[in-house]
Amino acid sequence: MSFFNILNVGSSGLTSQRIRQEIISSNIANASTTRTAEGGPYVRKDVVFRSSNVSSKFGDLLASHLGREQIGVKVAEIIKDQAPPEKRFQPNHPDADADGYVSYPNVNVIEEMINMVEATRSYEANLSVINSTKSMALGAIDLGR
Repeated sequence: MSFFNILNVGSSGLTSQRIRQEIISSNIANASTTRTAEGGPYVRKDVVFRSSNVSSKFGDLLASHLGREQIGVKVAEIIKDQAPPEKRFQPNHPDADADGYVSYPNVNVIEEMINMVEATRSYEANLSVINSTKSMALGAIDLGR
């Protein structure tokens, strides 16, 4: 595996985890949003990852001859959580239904914070791979001098 392929795999992880962090931050920001443009409360979103070939065209050709592919990760889709909204009895709230219940988003802020920590750790791990690869490449250049 070349240095560039390692960097491509690491950068695919960075990109995917950045998108995941954006979705998580949106969930946290809208944890109390009872009214959206689509109507009803905000609906929690989640990211689905899938493996992805990250090689260049030349790299694909070389990998097929060597029997190796460089597999990274990418965001396959962003899905909406199917859990029902939380109902709270607040008859004076402007978004209360006829029975006095307000539908709140199905977002658990503590769970989202745990997901954010996990995404941050994954991001840092991918960043560490990239930094280690850069150090190895610089070391190889120094050996060549």
